[in-house]
Amino acid sequence: MREKCCGKAGEQTMSEQRFAFGKNWKRYLTGVGRDEIDAAKRSLSAAIQNIQPGQATFLDIGSGSGLFSRAAYEFGFCRVASFDYDLDSVEATVAMKQMAGATDTRWSVLQGSVLDTGFMQTLGLHDVVYSWGVLHHTGSMWHALDNAARAVKPNGRLFIALYNDQGWISKYWHAIKRTYVSAPGFIRLLMLLVFWIYFGVGLFVADLLRLRNPLKRHTGDARGMKFFTDVIDWVGGYPFEVATPGRVEEYLRGQGFTLTWQRLAGRRHGCNEFVFRRAEAHD
Repeated sequence: MREKCCGKAGEQTMSEQRFAFGKNWKRYLTGVGRDEIDAAKRSLSAAIQNIQPGQATFLDIGSGSGLFSRAAYEFGFCRVASFDYDLDSVEATVAMKQMAGATDTRWSVLQGSVLDTGFMQTLGLHDVVYSWGVLHHTGSMWHALDNAARAVKPNGRLFIALYNDQGWISKYWHAIKRTYVSAPGFIRLLMLLVFWIYFGVGLFVADLLRLRNPLKRHTGDARGMKFFTDVIDWVGGYPFEVATPGRVEEYLRGQGFTLTWQRLAGRRHGCNEFVFRRAEAHD
């Protein structure tokens, strides 16, 4: 199922202990339907305002299941390029492409690393660069963010989501995730059972108090994700780095980007979402 492998393995600086994101995405893919795809399209719409997809290109960094690449494809982008470091994720994205019936050259799927500057340069510049919940799992988040930003065309959009810096709570989760990826299989299963119960009960009660249907969380959220695979991803997601919204905005402002939209996690753990616009070439 793998279409193409790119990048030089010797240039990777990934941590040796890593969560198997691709295996989790393959599990998620078995339950994907129209509802999840439509939810992904609604989520992606924040990044493509004032962009005409039929005349624009889309780069999906860390494509995972391929869900958001498919959303971009269905929006009609003239070219969609997806890549992931994890071979299982590459295969999941290829499977999503096949499910969409996208046999033409509008959608390409590659294997590569956002940390590999040479590989990133081969991809060229794009009108929309998308990387949701990926760069903080590379083991070198700021280098990854720098390479992602360099792939955006003048006046293009960068849609990213990075884990919120919560101080000591983030350090606690760093320890949990590092323990998970280094533990034997039965310990991992035990940890997942504990957190499935912890999050399941806590979120069930929270939904009831907010007069929401708690069962909808298990069938898909606002981005088309699912509860059980989300918990696996959260508990196991290592490497793990965090950043405050102010630090992210300051970093990208120095590279000629302006913040146009954001959704912040506040005091909760999870991701801060941002859409940045790169300055015009003459700015």
